[in-house]
Amino acid sequence: MGQFYIGVERKARRCYGFDEIALVPGRITIDPADVDTSWSIGGKKFRVPIIAAAMDGVVDVKFAIAMGKLGGLAVLNLEGVQTRYENPEEVLEKIAMAAPDQATALVQSVYAEPIKEKLIAKRVDQIKSAGVPAIVSAIPQRADRFAEIAEEAGADIFIVQSTVSTVKHISTKYKALDFKKFCKSVKMPVVIGNCVTYEVALDLLNAGCSGLLVGIGPGAACTTRGVLGIGVPQVTTTIDCAAARDTFYKKTKRYIPIITDGGMTTGGDICKAFACGADAVMVGSAFARSKEAPGKGNHWGMATPHANLPRGTRVRVGVTGTLDEILFGPAKVDDGSQNLMGALQTSMGNVGAKNISQMHKTEIIIAPSIQTEGKVFQVAQRVGMGK
Repeated sequence: MGQFYIGVERKARRCYGFDEIALVPGRITIDPADVDTSWSIGGKKFRVPIIAAAMDGVVDVKFAIAMGKLGGLAVLNLEGVQTRYENPEEVLEKIAMAAPDQATALVQSVYAEPIKEKLIAKRVDQIKSAGVPAIVSAIPQRADRFAEIAEEAGADIFIVQSTVSTVKHISTKYKALDFKKFCKSVKMPVVIGNCVTYEVALDLLNAGCSGLLVGIGPGAACTTRGVLGIGVPQVTTTIDCAAARDTFYKKTKRYIPIITDGGMTTGGDICKAFACGADAVMVGSAFARSKEAPGKGNHWGMATPHANLPRGTRVRVGVTGTLDEILFGPAKVDDGSQNLMGALQTSMGNVGAKNISQMHKTEIIIAPSIQTEGKVFQVAQRVGMGK
Protein backbone atom coordinates (compact mmCIF):
# COMPACT_ATOMS: atom_id res chain seq x y z
CA MET A 1 0.00 0.00 0.00
CA GLY A 2 1.37 3.40 -0.98
CA GLN A 3 2.98 5.70 1.56
CA PHE A 4 2.66 9.45 1.02
CA TYR A 5 4.28 12.45 2.67
CA ILE A 6 1.61 14.62 4.32
CA GLY A 7 4.19 17.05 5.74
CA VAL A 8 7.89 17.28 6.55
CA GLU A 9 9.12 13.77 7.39
CA ARG A 10 5.56 12.61 8.18
CA LYS A 11 4.18 9.75 6.12
CA ALA A 12 0.66 8.36 5.93
CA ARG A 13 -0.74 5.40 4.02
CA ARG A 14 -3.75 5.59 1.69
CA CYS A 15 -6.77 3.63 2.93
CA TYR A 16 -10.05 2.85 1.18
CA GLY A 17 -13.78 2.76 1.90
CA PHE A 18 -16.62 0.98 0.10
CA ASP A 19 -17.46 3.91 -2.21
CA GLU A 20 -13.94 3.85 -3.67
CA ILE A 21 -13.80 0.27 -4.93
CA ALA A 22 -15.72 -2.07 -7.23
CA LEU A 23 -15.81 -5.82 -7.83
CA VAL A 24 -14.87 -7.28 -11.22
CA PRO A 25 -17.15 -9.97 -12.72
CA GLY A 26 -15.56 -13.40 -13.15
CA ARG A 27 -14.82 -15.48 -16.26
CA ILE A 28 -17.31 -18.03 -14.98
CA THR A 29 -20.75 -17.08 -13.67
CA ILE A 30 -22.99 -19.15 -11.39
CA ASP A 31 -26.75 -19.28 -10.93
CA PRO A 32 -27.40 -17.30 -7.69
CA ALA A 33 -29.59 -20.18 -6.50
CA ASP A 34 -26.53 -22.45 -6.53
CA VAL A 35 -24.19 -20.41 -4.32
CA ASP A 36 -23.62 -21.19 -0.65
CA THR A 37 -23.78 -18.14 1.64
CA SER A 38 -23.43 -20.04 4.91
CA TRP A 39 -20.74 -19.33 7.50
CA SER A 40 -19.62 -20.97 10.73
CA ILE A 41 -18.68 -19.80 14.21
CA GLY A 42 -17.89 -21.94 17.23
CA GLY A 43 -18.58 -25.09 15.23
CA LYS A 44 -22.13 -24.02 14.29
CA LYS A 45 -23.22 -23.16 10.76
CA PHE A 46 -25.65 -20.35 9.90
CA ARG A 47 -27.40 -19.76 6.59
CA VAL A 48 -27.45 -15.95 6.79
CA PRO A 49 -24.02 -14.25 7.18
CA ILE A 50 -25.59 -10.89 8.02
CA ILE A 51 -25.81 -10.19 11.78
CA ALA A 52 -28.06 -7.58 13.40
CA ALA A 53 -26.00 -5.24 15.60
CA ALA A 54 -26.36 -4.98 19.39
CA MET A 55 -28.19 -1.66 19.33
CA ASP A 56 -31.39 -0.91 21.22
CA GLY A 57 -33.15 0.58 18.21
CA VAL A 58 -32.47 -2.64 16.27
CA VAL A 59 -32.61 -5.70 18.51
CA ASP A 60 -35.02 -6.66 21.26
CA VAL A 61 -36.29 -10.12 22.18
CA LYS A 62 -38.95 -10.20 19.44
CA PHE A 63 -36.48 -9.08 16.78
CA ALA A 64 -33.87 -11.65 17.89
CA ILE A 65 -36.48 -14.40 17.60
CA ALA A 66 -37.61 -13.22 14.16
CA MET A 67 -34.01 -13.04 12.93
CA GLY A 68 -33.21 -16.47 14.34
CA LYS A 69 -36.18 -18.05 12.58
CA LEU A 70 -34.92 -16.60 9.28
CA GLY A 71 -31.55 -18.30 9.74
CA GLY A 72 -29.55 -15.33 11.03
CA LEU A 73 -28.21 -13.91 14.26
CA ALA A 74 -29.25 -10.80 16.19
CA VAL A 75 -27.20 -9.54 19.14
CA LEU A 76 -28.94 -8.32 22.29
CA ASN A 77 -27.17 -5.51 24.16
CA LEU A 78 -26.96 -6.54 27.83
CA GLU A 79 -26.35 -2.92 28.85
CA GLY A 80 -29.28 -1.39 27.03
CA VAL A 81 -32.91 -0.72 27.84
CA GLN A 82 -33.77 -4.44 27.68
CA THR A 83 -31.87 -5.09 30.92
CA ARG A 84 -32.55 -1.77 32.63
CA TYR A 85 -36.36 -1.78 32.34
CA GLU A 86 -38.93 -4.48 32.92
CA ASN A 87 -41.09 -2.88 30.21
CA PRO A 88 -38.65 -1.32 27.71
CA GLU A 89 -41.35 -0.57 25.12
CA GLU A 90 -42.42 2.58 27.01
CA VAL A 91 -38.83 3.87 27.08
CA LEU A 92 -38.29 3.12 23.39
CA GLU A 93 -41.47 5.05 22.58
CA LYS A 94 -40.10 8.13 24.41
CA ILE A 95 -36.81 7.96 22.52
CA ALA A 96 -38.64 7.60 19.20
CA MET A 97 -40.85 10.63 19.92
CA ALA A 98 -38.08 12.95 21.22
CA ALA A 99 -37.16 16.05 19.24
CA PRO A 100 -33.76 15.81 17.47
CA ASP A 101 -32.14 18.41 19.74
CA GLN A 102 -33.35 16.56 22.86
CA ALA A 103 -32.64 12.96 21.80
CA THR A 104 -29.08 12.60 23.13
CA ALA A 105 -29.92 14.09 26.54
CA LEU A 106 -32.99 11.83 26.81
CA VAL A 107 -30.98 8.75 25.87
CA GLN A 108 -28.36 9.65 28.49
CA SER A 109 -31.02 9.94 31.20
CA VAL A 110 -32.72 6.69 30.14
CA TYR A 111 -29.44 4.77 30.40
CA ALA A 112 -28.74 6.17 33.86
CA GLU A 113 -31.17 3.56 35.19
CA PRO A 114 -29.15 0.69 36.74
CA ILE A 115 -28.85 -2.66 34.96
CA LYS A 116 -30.87 -5.40 36.64
CA GLU A 117 -29.02 -8.72 36.52
CA LYS A 118 -32.24 -10.74 36.77
CA LEU A 119 -33.33 -9.24 33.43
CA ILE A 120 -30.21 -10.61 31.71
CA ALA A 121 -31.26 -14.17 32.43
CA LYS A 122 -34.88 -13.37 31.64
CA ARG A 123 -34.11 -11.95 28.17
CA VAL A 124 -31.84 -14.85 27.28
CA ASP A 125 -34.51 -17.32 28.40
CA GLN A 126 -37.18 -15.50 26.36
CA ILE A 127 -35.08 -15.83 23.21
CA LYS A 128 -34.08 -19.44 23.86
CA SER A 129 -37.65 -20.48 24.60
CA ALA A 130 -38.51 -19.64 20.98
CA GLY A 131 -35.98 -22.22 19.78
CA VAL A 132 -33.44 -19.80 18.30
CA PRO A 133 -29.85 -18.91 19.29
CA ALA A 134 -29.30 -16.20 21.91
CA ILE A 135 -26.32 -13.93 21.21
CA VAL A 136 -25.54 -11.21 23.75
CA SER A 137 -23.05 -8.36 24.14
CA ALA A 138 -21.32 -6.45 26.94
CA ILE A 139 -18.30 -4.18 27.43
CA PRO A 140 -15.06 -5.65 28.86
CA GLN A 141 -15.60 -4.19 32.35
CA ARG A 142 -18.83 -6.16 32.78
CA ALA A 143 -17.95 -9.21 30.67
CA ASP A 144 -16.92 -11.57 33.50
CA ARG A 145 -20.12 -11.16 35.51
CA PHE A 146 -22.55 -10.90 32.60
CA ALA A 147 -21.05 -13.89 30.77
CA GLU A 148 -21.54 -16.01 33.88
CA ILE A 149 -25.23 -15.05 34.05
CA ALA A 150 -25.83 -15.38 30.31
CA GLU A 151 -24.08 -18.75 30.10
CA GLU A 152 -26.14 -20.15 32.97
CA ALA A 153 -29.29 -18.93 31.21
CA GLY A 154 -28.29 -20.79 28.04
CA ALA A 155 -26.79 -18.09 25.79
CA ASP A 156 -25.07 -19.42 22.68
CA ILE A 157 -22.50 -16.71 21.86
CA PHE A 158 -21.04 -13.91 23.97
CA ILE A 159 -19.64 -10.73 22.41
CA VAL A 160 -17.20 -8.49 24.27
CA GLN A 161 -17.49 -5.15 22.50
CA SER A 162 -15.92 -1.74 23.04
CA THR A 163 -15.07 1.25 20.86
CA VAL A 164 -11.47 0.01 20.61
CA SER A 165 -10.41 -3.43 21.86
CA THR A 166 -6.81 -4.42 22.61
CA VAL A 167 -5.23 -7.27 24.54
CA LYS A 168 -3.07 -4.79 26.43
CA HIS A 169 -5.35 -2.25 28.14
CA ILE A 170 -3.98 0.00 30.90
CA SER A 171 -6.18 1.52 33.59
CA THR A 172 -5.60 2.78 37.14
CA LYS A 173 -9.34 2.90 37.89
CA TYR A 174 -10.37 -0.68 37.21
CA LYS A 175 -8.92 -4.10 36.47
CA ALA A 176 -8.67 -4.71 32.73
CA LEU A 177 -10.28 -7.85 31.31
CA ASP A 178 -7.78 -10.62 30.61
CA PHE A 179 -9.06 -11.75 27.21
CA LYS A 180 -6.99 -14.94 27.13
CA LYS A 181 -8.24 -16.02 30.55
CA PHE A 182 -11.80 -14.98 29.71
CA CYS A 183 -11.95 -16.89 26.42
CA LYS A 184 -10.62 -19.99 28.16
CA SER A 185 -13.03 -19.83 31.10
CA VAL A 186 -16.23 -19.16 29.11
CA LYS A 187 -17.67 -22.32 27.53
CA MET A 188 -19.67 -20.57 24.81
CA PRO A 189 -17.92 -19.01 21.77
CA VAL A 190 -16.55 -15.52 22.49
CA VAL A 191 -16.45 -12.79 19.86
CA ILE A 192 -14.24 -9.75 20.51
CA GLY A 193 -14.51 -6.29 18.95
CA ASN A 194 -13.62 -3.85 17.73
CA CYS A 195 -10.28 -3.45 15.97
CA VAL A 196 -8.98 -2.16 12.63
CA THR A 197 -5.34 -3.21 12.26
CA TYR A 198 -3.42 -6.37 11.39
CA GLU A 199 -1.34 -6.35 14.58
CA VAL A 200 -4.25 -5.87 17.01
CA ALA A 201 -6.38 -8.43 15.14
CA LEU A 202 -3.57 -10.97 15.48
CA ASP A 203 -3.25 -10.18 19.21
CA LEU A 204 -6.97 -10.74 19.76
CA LEU A 205 -6.99 -13.96 17.72
CA ASN A 206 -4.09 -15.26 19.78
CA ALA A 207 -6.15 -14.54 22.92
CA GLY A 208 -8.45 -17.40 21.91
CA CYS A 209 -11.61 -15.74 20.58
CA SER A 210 -14.03 -17.55 18.26
CA GLY A 211 -14.78 -14.48 16.14
CA LEU A 212 -13.54 -10.94 15.61
CA LEU A 213 -15.51 -7.75 14.94
CA VAL A 214 -13.64 -5.23 12.78
CA GLY A 215 -14.42 -1.55 12.27
CA ILE A 216 -14.24 1.60 14.35
CA GLY A 217 -16.65 4.47 13.78
CA PRO A 218 -18.30 3.67 10.41
CA GLY A 219 -21.83 3.07 11.71
CA ALA A 220 -24.70 5.30 10.62
CA ALA A 221 -25.41 6.43 14.19
CA CYS A 222 -21.79 6.52 15.34
CA THR A 223 -19.89 9.80 15.78
CA THR A 224 -16.62 8.33 17.08
CA ARG A 225 -14.71 9.52 14.03
CA GLY A 226 -15.95 13.06 14.55
CA VAL A 227 -15.60 13.12 18.33
CA LEU A 228 -12.30 11.24 18.69
CA GLY A 229 -10.83 11.55 15.19
CA ILE A 230 -10.03 7.83 15.01
CA GLY A 231 -10.98 5.11 12.55
CA VAL A 232 -9.87 3.32 9.39
CA PRO A 233 -12.12 2.95 6.30
CA GLN A 234 -13.77 -0.44 6.17
CA VAL A 235 -12.22 -1.82 2.98
CA THR A 236 -8.68 -1.45 4.33
CA THR A 237 -9.78 -2.56 7.81
CA THR A 238 -11.37 -5.76 6.51
CA ILE A 239 -8.45 -6.66 4.25
CA ASP A 240 -5.86 -6.06 6.98
CA CYS A 241 -7.75 -8.01 9.64
CA ALA A 242 -8.55 -10.83 7.20
CA ALA A 243 -4.80 -11.06 6.54
CA ALA A 244 -4.28 -11.52 10.29
CA ARG A 245 -6.93 -14.28 10.28
CA ASP A 246 -5.08 -16.05 7.45
CA THR A 247 -1.72 -15.70 9.21
CA PHE A 248 -3.26 -17.11 12.39
CA TYR A 249 -4.76 -20.03 10.43
CA LYS A 250 -1.43 -20.92 8.83
CA LYS A 251 0.20 -21.07 12.26
CA THR A 252 -2.56 -22.80 14.23
CA LYS A 253 -4.90 -24.45 11.68
CA ARG A 254 -7.73 -22.68 13.52
CA TYR A 255 -9.96 -20.63 11.20
CA ILE A 256 -11.54 -17.74 13.11
CA PRO A 257 -14.20 -15.73 11.24
CA ILE A 258 -13.77 -12.01 10.67
CA ILE A 259 -16.98 -9.96 10.92
CA THR A 260 -17.03 -6.54 9.26
CA ASP A 261 -19.04 -4.32 11.61
CA GLY A 262 -20.67 -1.13 10.33
CA GLY A 263 -20.44 1.19 7.34
CA MET A 264 -22.67 -0.84 5.03
CA THR A 265 -25.95 0.69 3.90
CA THR A 266 -26.65 -1.31 0.73
CA GLY A 267 -26.35 -4.80 -0.64
CA GLY A 268 -23.42 -3.58 -2.73
CA ASP A 269 -21.48 -2.53 0.37
CA ILE A 270 -22.10 -5.92 1.95
CA CYS A 271 -20.90 -7.74 -1.17
CA LYS A 272 -17.71 -5.65 -1.17
CA ALA A 273 -17.07 -6.51 2.48
CA PHE A 274 -17.14 -10.23 1.67
CA ALA A 275 -14.83 -9.70 -1.30
CA CYS A 276 -12.41 -7.92 1.05
CA GLY A 277 -12.24 -11.00 3.26
CA ALA A 278 -15.19 -10.87 5.66
CA ASP A 279 -16.77 -14.17 6.71
CA ALA A 280 -19.87 -12.35 7.98
CA VAL A 281 -21.04 -8.76 8.39
CA MET A 282 -22.80 -6.88 11.17
CA VAL A 283 -25.22 -4.10 10.27
CA GLY A 284 -27.51 -1.83 12.24
CA SER A 285 -29.27 0.82 10.17
CA ALA A 286 -30.48 -1.64 7.49
CA PHE A 287 -32.35 -3.60 10.16
CA ALA A 288 -33.42 -0.50 12.08
CA ARG A 289 -35.65 0.20 9.07
CA SER A 290 -37.63 -3.01 9.54
CA LYS A 291 -41.14 -3.16 10.97
CA GLU A 292 -39.91 -5.58 13.63
CA ALA A 293 -37.19 -3.24 14.94
CA PRO A 294 -37.99 -1.75 18.39
CA GLY A 295 -36.73 1.74 17.49
CA LYS A 296 -39.73 2.47 15.25
CA GLY A 297 -37.55 3.80 12.46
CA ASN A 298 -34.98 5.38 14.78
CA HIS A 299 -31.41 4.24 15.27
CA TRP A 300 -28.77 5.14 17.86
CA GLY A 301 -25.35 3.80 18.75
CA MET A 302 -24.17 1.89 21.81
CA ALA A 303 -21.93 4.80 22.85
CA THR A 304 -24.65 7.43 22.44
CA PRO A 305 -25.66 7.38 26.14
CA HIS A 306 -22.14 8.00 27.47
CA ALA A 307 -22.61 10.38 30.41
CA ASN A 308 -19.77 12.78 29.57
CA LEU A 309 -18.73 12.14 25.96
CA PRO A 310 -21.45 10.62 23.78
CA ARG A 311 -20.04 9.08 20.59
CA GLY A 312 -23.27 8.56 18.74
CA THR A 313 -26.55 10.19 17.89
CA ARG A 314 -30.12 9.19 17.19
CA VAL A 315 -30.79 9.15 13.46
CA ARG A 316 -34.12 8.76 11.71
CA VAL A 317 -33.92 5.94 9.16
CA GLY A 318 -37.65 5.36 8.68
CA VAL A 319 -39.54 2.09 8.36
CA THR A 320 -39.38 0.65 4.84
CA GLY A 321 -40.43 -2.98 5.09
CA THR A 322 -40.47 -6.24 7.02
CA LEU A 323 -37.35 -8.04 8.18
CA ASP A 324 -38.11 -10.77 5.66
CA GLU A 325 -38.22 -8.20 2.84
CA ILE A 326 -34.97 -6.58 3.98
CA LEU A 327 -33.21 -9.94 4.05
CA PHE A 328 -34.87 -11.89 1.24
CA GLY A 329 -37.11 -9.49 -0.67
CA PRO A 330 -39.01 -8.78 -2.72
CA ALA A 331 -37.42 -5.33 -2.56
CA LYS A 332 -39.91 -2.47 -2.54
CA VAL A 333 -37.30 0.31 -2.63
CA ASP A 334 -34.73 1.16 -5.30
CA ASP A 335 -31.68 2.01 -3.19
CA GLY A 336 -30.23 -1.44 -2.50
CA SER A 337 -31.28 -1.53 1.16
CA GLN A 338 -33.64 -4.52 0.77
CA ASN A 339 -33.20 -8.14 -0.33
CA LEU A 340 -29.65 -8.10 1.02
CA MET A 341 -29.30 -11.87 0.71
CA GLY A 342 -30.52 -11.77 -2.88
CA ALA A 343 -27.92 -9.10 -3.63
CA LEU A 344 -25.16 -11.21 -2.06
CA GLN A 345 -26.18 -14.36 -3.94
CA THR A 346 -26.41 -12.51 -7.25
CA SER A 347 -23.06 -10.79 -6.74
CA MET A 348 -21.41 -14.10 -5.83
CA GLY A 349 -22.89 -15.65 -8.95
CA ASN A 350 -21.61 -12.84 -11.17
CA VAL A 351 -18.04 -13.01 -9.83
CA GLY A 352 -18.09 -16.81 -10.01
CA ALA A 353 -17.88 -17.51 -6.27
CA LYS A 354 -19.56 -20.73 -5.10
CA ASN A 355 -19.12 -19.85 -1.44
CA ILE A 356 -17.89 -17.11 0.90
CA SER A 357 -14.33 -18.45 0.81
CA GLN A 358 -14.23 -18.09 -2.98
CA MET A 359 -15.78 -14.63 -2.68
CA HIS A 360 -12.61 -13.59 -0.83
CA LYS A 361 -10.66 -14.10 -4.06
CA THR A 362 -12.75 -11.67 -6.12
CA GLU A 363 -10.77 -9.11 -8.14
CA ILE A 364 -11.13 -5.64 -6.62
CA ILE A 365 -10.42 -2.39 -8.44
CA ILE A 366 -10.02 1.16 -7.17
CA ALA A 367 -12.94 2.97 -8.79
CA PRO A 368 -13.87 6.32 -7.17
CA SER A 369 -16.34 7.02 -10.00
CA ILE A 370 -18.27 3.79 -9.42
CA GLN A 371 -21.06 5.60 -7.54
CA THR A 372 -21.49 8.48 -10.00
CA GLU A 373 -20.56 7.28 -13.50
CA GLY A 374 -23.61 7.58 -15.73
CA LYS A 375 -25.92 8.32 -12.78
CA VAL A 376 -26.66 11.98 -13.53
CA PHE A 377 -30.42 11.44 -13.81
CA GLN A 378 -30.58 9.43 -10.57
CA VAL A 379 -28.65 12.15 -8.76
CA ALA A 380 -30.79 14.95 -10.20
CA GLN A 381 -34.03 13.15 -9.36
CA ARG A 382 -32.73 11.75 -6.02
CA VAL A 383 -33.71 8.16 -6.81
CA GLY A 384 -31.79 4.88 -6.76
CA MET A 385 -28.06 5.56 -6.28
CA GLY A 386 -28.71 9.30 -6.28
CA LYS A 387 -30.43 9.35 -2.90
